[in-house]
Amino acid sequence: MKNNKPLILISNDDGYQAKGINALIDMLSDMADLLVCAPDGPRSGYACAFTAERHLRLHPIRQEDHLQVWSCTGTPVDSVKLALNQFCTDRQPDMIIGGINHGDNASVNTHYSGTMGVTIEGCMKYIPSVAFSICDYSYSPNFEPLRPYVRYIVAKVLAEGLPKGVCLNVNFPIVPFQGVKICRMAPGTWYDECVKEHHPRGYDYFWMVGKYRNDEPDAENTDNWALTHGYVAITPTRIDVTAYQAMEELGKWDFSF
Repeated sequence: MKNNKPLILISNDDGYQAKGINALIDMLSDMADLLVCAPDGPRSGYACAFTAERHLRLHPIRQEDHLQVWSCTGTPVDSVKLALNQFCTDRQPDMIIGGINHGDNASVNTHYSGTMGVTIEGCMKYIPSVAFSICDYSYSPNFEPLRPYVRYIVAKVLAEGLPKGVCLNVNFPIVPFQGVKICRMAPGTWYDECVKEHHPRGYDYFWMVGKYRNDEPDAENTDNWALTHGYVAITPTRIDVTAYQAMEELGKWDFSF
């Protein structure tokens, strides 16, 4: 690719064919050189998983002056690691983006999300990283209303960066948007997560499903509240998960035995 624009590495957990990632390519194609490396199929729920038990392959999909698209047989994080290792030895990305995900990644979904896995991996490499998701699980959401927000956020991050160890988790509600809120992660719980079925050949099998409950539904500074009320939710997310207050309490324990 030509080297007269910023370089953005893009991946997702819906696969390189997904409309969300292709909408993102369209939104950003005039702003940066785009390197897309994404799974060859859906990998939702893979979080930060990477592949250690089998080999991986990369396949070229598109090659243009300011765009390369590769598919990866592994996870979202595999895709980022391989792209950085194979294509970015002489030129590190100025930014890494995950998405646009079909379905929100708010609240505790952050911990399960392959889209956030992309973003966290980039952040751990000290590259400014952002995840974009929309609260629409359909095959073909309307991504066009997201365009000005995506372009503005990307431009700001390219120009100003992000604090070390911090990435952004951006979730869009169903239109119309009421505005933007900077939020904390809502505490939430998944329950009734397993459905048991009986196979005609005599064994039981299970589907992982579940229902979500917002455990602070009235807290107006959370991502869930923002999305429920039509606001775009931006949650600054830290890589450092240390519970510093608990460190102080644990420091009082007596281990003199």
